Amino acid sequence: QVQLVESGGGLVQAGGSLRLSCAASGRTFNTYNMAWFRQAPGKERDRVAAISASGLNTYYADSVKGRFTITRDNAKNTVYLQMNSLKPEDTAVYYCAGSQYYRTSYDYWGQGTQVTVSS
Repeated sequence: QVQLVESGGGLVQAGGSLRLSCAASGRTFNTYNMAWFRQAPGKERDRVAAISASGLNTYYADSVKGRFTITRDNAKNTVYLQMNSLKPEDTAVYYCAGSQYYRTSYDYWGQGTQVTVSS
């Protein structure tokens, strides 16, 4: 069992930056693909970024390409989401998710952290 704990959310003005962190428990973090999802009120939960277990491969949704960067530090069991040039439409609850590298869906989820971008 893996536990994921997000931190770093908050209120920021449009154009500002935030860095989200997701700390994972367990000894096999380096075998987990990790991702960040977000869910705005009344909308579905969407994946915004993902990173492979090795950190060599990344994915970004079109809406965040060039503004968000996902990274991981396997020595610290932590994945990060650096968010720059934030827009009001980035306002959502952001969730960290993880799965073993051979899985096609995410099995572990954090509790979420609120990001609010004011205009």
